[in-house]
Amino acid sequence: MSQKIFMNDRLVSREEATVSVYDHGLLYGDGVFEGIRVYGSKVFLLQEHVDRLYESALAIRLEIPMTPQAMFDAVTETVKANEIVDGYVRLVVTRGAGSLGLDIRRTGNPQIIIIADTITLYPEEIYENGMELITASTLRNHPGALSPRIKSLNYLNNILAKIEGTDAGTLETLMLNHKGEVAECTGDNIFIIKDGVVKTPGPEAGILEGITRNTVMKLAREAGHEVREVALTRHDIFVADECFLTGSAAEIVAVVSLDGRKIGTGKPGETTLDLRRRFQEFTRQ
Repeated sequence: MSQKIFMNDRLVSREEATVSVYDHGLLYGDGVFEGIRVYGSKVFLLQEHVDRLYESALAIRLEIPMTPQAMFDAVTETVKANEIVDGYVRLVVTRGAGSLGLDIRRTGNPQIIIIADTITLYPEEIYENGMELITASTLRNHPGALSPRIKSLNYLNNILAKIEGTDAGTLETLMLNHKGEVAECTGDNIFIIKDGVVKTPGPEAGILEGITRNTVMKLAREAGHEVREVALTRHDIFVADECFLTGSAAEIVAVVSLDGRKIGTGKPGETTLDLRRRFQEFTRQ
């Protein structure tokens, strides 16, 4: 079966799914997106992702030419058309074609693109043995310059940090904010566990409030853990009992070292593994 892409108002073949070279999404990274998981043919927390997509669009004054309910239905239709059982959806809205300039008044016809496919972000042995991280020299964008709550198509900040990790042989990279505090990784939120308390940077650290992040915080509280959103430094990670990352594509993955320094026992911790189990059970409900 050939892959079907939803473009604007209908499903087309992958070969037909094209946008103008004058689209501001291509020229300037001007647009918004969501990455969403599919479990058992059901799109996971779709309403939360659609809500965030429209909030991001509102923040950049991008009017999506489709109602949220129609977007919800289009995602579901695309997943069904591609017979995705366990996979991933990339939902993209660009500003549309315009001129060679920044003026959004000279753009038109925003493009809605929905891709449903399979995904394997990290190999299985990473989930079994844990992940190593390095700290990037590239700082997270200043939240006063660009709100991290906007999930925009401009990911160059994250890509530059990711390159540093790739050069160092790691699959993910820790990013600090302008104050030298822990923000997040290039594609994942970060948590530590210390003396039984689950801690993660709050929104003021310059993070994207991940939907998987918020789900894991809820599951941790239901499991009886105290959960705090607090300012963290690399010191807190170095002395943590456990550390893990969360993300729509990554789900939950343990971190066992940072900058060559072992975290905890150097293996995925019991609380991390328990939360991963609880999360997997939740996705199947």
